[in-house]
Amino acid sequence: MFHKLPLAERLRPKTLEDFVGQKHLLGPGKPLHQLMAHDALPSLIFWGPPGSGKTTLARIVAGHTKARFHHLSAVLSGIQDLRNIVSDIEKQKGDLFEQHQILFVDEIHRWNKAQQDALLPYVENGTLTLIGATTENPSFEIISPLLSRCKIYVLEPLGEEDLKIIIQTGMEDLGRTLSKEAQDFIIQTSDNDARRALNTVEIAASLTKEEIGLKDVEAAVQKKALAYDKNGEEHYNIISAFIKSMRGSDADAAVYYLARMYEAGEDPRFIARRMVIFASEDVSNADPEALRVAVAAFQAYEIIGQAEGWIPLSQAVTYLAKAPKSNASYMAYKMAKGDVEQFGNLAVPLHLRNAPTKLMKELDYGKGYRYAHTDPNQAKDQQHLPEKLKGKKYYVPKKTIP
Repeated sequence: MFHKLPLAERLRPKTLEDFVGQKHLLGPGKPLHQLMAHDALPSLIFWGPPGSGKTTLARIVAGHTKARFHHLSAVLSGIQDLRNIVSDIEKQKGDLFEQHQILFVDEIHRWNKAQQDALLPYVENGTLTLIGATTENPSFEIISPLLSRCKIYVLEPLGEEDLKIIIQTGMEDLGRTLSKEAQDFIIQTSDNDARRALNTVEIAASLTKEEIGLKDVEAAVQKKALAYDKNGEEHYNIISAFIKSMRGSDADAAVYYLARMYEAGEDPRFIARRMVIFASEDVSNADPEALRVAVAAFQAYEIIGQAEGWIPLSQAVTYLAKAPKSNASYMAYKMAKGDVEQFGNLAVPLHLRNAPTKLMKELDYGKGYRYAHTDPNQAKDQQHLPEKLKGKKYYVPKKTIP
């Protein structure tokens, strides 16, 4: 019985011209484009999130170089499968024309050390050009000898405009139309994954004979669309409430607004950036650890990804909300900036100036400077601000908000 190929498979690009995204690698003059143009392909590792085009790109590369393409899934195959491919290649040797051989190993991080070791001699002696695809950091998941023989290319998550192009191609293949609200929700729930977006399109199309609307997409993904406009008033209302809840030490409200934004498809990096700013602006030296927590949460999200990235963000939000608050360093800069704008470039006191030349020393540059490590008391009392600002206080630590 004939089974129609899934939409995502039917639409898999066959040429570089049809490939969507990854312009930093494939645009004119970019690294992978140049390698393909000169037919100088080394072994490669494509590292990127699901649905970013790793498998498709490997096939296009092989087709462009007229190589014979061998495909292994690291989930389903092992050393014996590799040996079978090499044996098949060995039988071709001695032919008048020996075809270039590319071995694509999908999810290569799932092969253990022994399995990866087995690749080494064939990559090293040129029997195979390896293209590995992984969603995990190659530094931790690929053995060093193999890593040293490969060029690593990082594929970025597909952007909104990329997904719009892919979804539109899907609609043309199906001969259907899609409402803007439905398209926006597909993009929001796809997690930058082209395959997931096309699967949603295909399921939603099977639920109606009319134009595919928001309700059809909600039914396809089994999730309701939340009222949230990333470029409109609600965006600014919610981020404002989020920050003010943390400032007011209300962890419950802060984590609620975090969930509102996260579940509605707000870019988690935007949320994380606001948290890093908050840690310095509103917590500051009342709890210097807050900045470390916020930055660590941002980095953790980048490592973990969308599915569970809310976990470190929620930890950081509740920490920031409950941390003592002080905006003293923030206000210190604002006041100092005001004086810079009002008074311009005031002269630095002579005793603080560097004196690398004889002339500068004769002009009393550095004269009378008190070195804090040998004369701490007098160094503390010496004047550091320009004369016009003598005695001015910018940083005024105050009682923190609990």
